[in-house]
Amino acid sequence: MPEILVTLYDVFTRTLSGFLDATVITLQLTAVGVILGCLLGLFFALLKLSKAKPLQMIANFYITVIRGTPLIVQIMFLYFGITEIITLSNFWAGAIALGVHNGAYIAEIFRGAIQGVDKGQTEASFSLGMTKSQTMKRIVFPQALRRSIPPLGNQFIIALKDSSLVYVIGVAELFSLANREAAQSFQPFETYLIVGLYYLVLVMIFTYLLRWYENKLDFDKD
Repeated sequence: MPEILVTLYDVFTRTLSGFLDATVITLQLTAVGVILGCLLGLFFALLKLSKAKPLQMIANFYITVIRGTPLIVQIMFLYFGITEIITLSNFWAGAIALGVHNGAYIAEIFRGAIQGVDKGQTEASFSLGMTKSQTMKRIVFPQALRRSIPPLGNQFIIALKDSSLVYVIGVAELFSLANREAAQSFQPFETYLIVGLYYLVLVMIFTYLLRWYENKLDFDKD
């Protein structure tokens, strides 16, 4: 067996337990960031679609600032800003930062999906006596959600990979552990290759689940 494979196997077996624990933290970070991002995204999408100019300005300001600045800067800014006000662990501060970041992109996904619903259906619902809220709940939102699944799935995958940046505030996720292991073992190439494979496997699993869900939606639609 080539020496590089032996070395990789040794690093893999030595770090397996630690990397599995870090994988759980990575998934937890991603889950919190995605859920918070969806809530913020829907909220600011509705603000942007409102007819009130001040609400549109608030949404545009949030989306422009978040999309126009690096995530790592947002993490540091929000981490030190949040912990000045309330006491939070670095995990929750990082998860909130991820949620705020993803919310700006998800807001645009929801906005596009909602606007993509045929206006004729909205007008037809009004003619049947539905209120605006009933129309949004029964007609617009279900179709918008279906339309938003593919881009949301892509954003979730990006969120998973972006979670590696919270290492800067000391969260013990995959990339943070890889940095520590590389410094201690003096085997950076092997360590980063292995952690890259962990991320690749997670992305492949999530991509499979996303495709399965999309196929299920298409089947139910037929």
